[in-house]
Amino acid sequence: MNSDYQNFIPPKAIPFVQFLIDKHSFDLKIVNQRQTKHGDFRSLPNGRYQITVNNNLNQYQFLLTLVHEIAHYVTHQKFGRVQPHGKEWKTVFQHLMLPFLSPEIYPMEMLPHLANYFKNPKASTDTDVKLSLALRGNTAEKGMNFIFDIPLGGFFEFKSIIYKRGNKRRTRFECLNMNNNRVYLFNQNVEIKEYKS
Repeated sequence: MNSDYQNFIPPKAIPFVQFLIDKHSFDLKIVNQRQTKHGDFRSLPNGRYQITVNNNLNQYQFLLTLVHEIAHYVTHQKFGRVQPHGKEWKTVFQHLMLPFLSPEIYPMEMLPHLANYFKNPKASTDTDVKLSLALRGNTAEKGMNFIFDIPLGGFFEFKSIIYKRGNKRRTRFECLNMNNNRVYLFNQNVEIKEYKS
């Protein structure tokens, strides 16, 4: 059940990940994409623990998400019930990621963004725009664009709704929902479809 992860991570990371899997007792499931999360950790009714990771992530996102979730498991084993992304989890996550922060595993251009993120890791890497873009190789999925690729006043589609791109605030874009005329704030690394009328 746990071996098919090897196709989803950088080859040089496999021995480190295998060590973590052998050392800890959890089931790893690779699942279809979920809109709201890249992975999760939970205890099952049978007393076992399960980690899930989305199958649509590239190898760098997958590895980071997998270690993020293993950090939840280790934190749970060491400390019991604590804040999900509190200081205990942050310390464990930083410790577990150290062997992976090497140019043999992550490309050189990603390492400074990872180092910066790991000064104070957050619940989601998507909140760190520079890291999120670097992990994707600064490339949107096929047929998609990043919101910053849409010109001011241009239209785009997100979750079947048409928006008009407005001004950029500090880190987010104001966008007008054409259905209800309300302004919504979008992170600059959101992937959208350009709308051509």
